[in-house]
Amino acid sequence: MIARALPSVLVASIGLGTLWHATDGGQAFTSEAARRLDVVHAPRPVPALQLEDMSGQLMPLLPQGEEVVLVEFIYTVCGDICQIAGADFAEVRDQLEQRGEPVRMISVSFDPKRDTPEQMTIYGEAHEADGKMWTVARPRPEELPALLKLFDVTVIPDEWGGFQHNAAIHVIESDGRFSAVFDTDAIDDVLTHLEERSS
Repeated sequence: MIARALPSVLVASIGLGTLWHATDGGQAFTSEAARRLDVVHAPRPVPALQLEDMSGQLMPLLPQGEEVVLVEFIYTVCGDICQIAGADFAEVRDQLEQRGEPVRMISVSFDPKRDTPEQMTIYGEAHEADGKMWTVARPRPEELPALLKLFDVTVIPDEWGGFQHNAAIHVIESDGRFSAVFDTDAIDDVLTHLEERSS
């Protein structure tokens, strides 16, 4: 009986070993978790892009000086996930304002043709993004695909003229590298990350 069970045990052991290796030691059981671990282990350099903000002015995506940049991706007429993410981003902003840390926050539109400065202003006003710590901005349309690829943002047009997309808070460190991803409602985790890097 033991001899008969031995092949099954070996197969199970090999399978578990493969799973352990494929999920980074059991840490990544989803593709989303895997991409987040990949960014932590191998931060990605961010190009020196200029975005157009809601006042129509050009602004750098990269951090300036010692600041950190927090980025979320949205489209302004999104009626569900972007509004929730915007409320979470507002909570992060409120907490950071009290701490006085050098952080800039950008809601980047992945619908730059429709999200004009006027439209971005409407979204900004709805979430009290006044352009100081937090602003809404759009890339040039030709630069959007590479930007989405860099941050692993999936955007799929739906049948109603909107988009299905993943939502997260992306951290660009002061050295210009994209180094961490958090759920939009993981406010304490974002704050802890910023606190640890500055200590």
